[in-house]
Amino acid sequence: MTSWQGAIERTVTGLGYELVDTERTAGGLLRVTIDRLPGDPGGEFVTVDDCEKVTRQLQHVLEVENCAYARLEVSSPGLDRPLKKPADYERFAGSAIELTLKLAFQGRKKYSGVLQPRPEGEGWRIVFNDGKTDQALDFSLDEVREARLVPVIDFKGRRAAAAKPAADAAAPGQEVDGGRER
Repeated sequence: MTSWQGAIERTVTGLGYELVDTERTAGGLLRVTIDRLPGDPGGEFVTVDDCEKVTRQLQHVLEVENCAYARLEVSSPGLDRPLKKPADYERFAGSAIELTLKLAFQGRKKYSGVLQPRPEGEGWRIVFNDGKTDQALDFSLDEVREARLVPVIDFKGRRAAAAKPAADAAAPGQEVDGGRER
């Protein structure tokens, strides 16, 4: 880890956030991705105010560290948050993920399923459906090219209501016709 990466990590964690990733581009862009810590009383998602707070502090720190950059960008990891560190896998065990392996296993590199710790201890498992039955693939982190959370979007409970059969969604005494109340 270079001195500027260490300075960024110390600053981000010191402000009470998790450092997800840092990236430098040839054009001088320095991109810092932050997330809230689990159980953060400030909320579940990174806000614009959070990014602003971290940006202001990093501008001062990077000047002191003499880190040259043309543009600083601080952002949230988004709904499809990447899993980078072992702690990310532990935190999001039980979540739906998309996994891309470095090398194909039985002619396939991409998997989408639920992340689980291996019952034997070391490593991880993704449980997925191959179109016929549920399958499990065990893997270690050094075999992973990329892993991301599958976004879960819930528009104020609509997803839960849409998952129910139309007759079950009706209030007692009401009939439902084609999903609409009569």
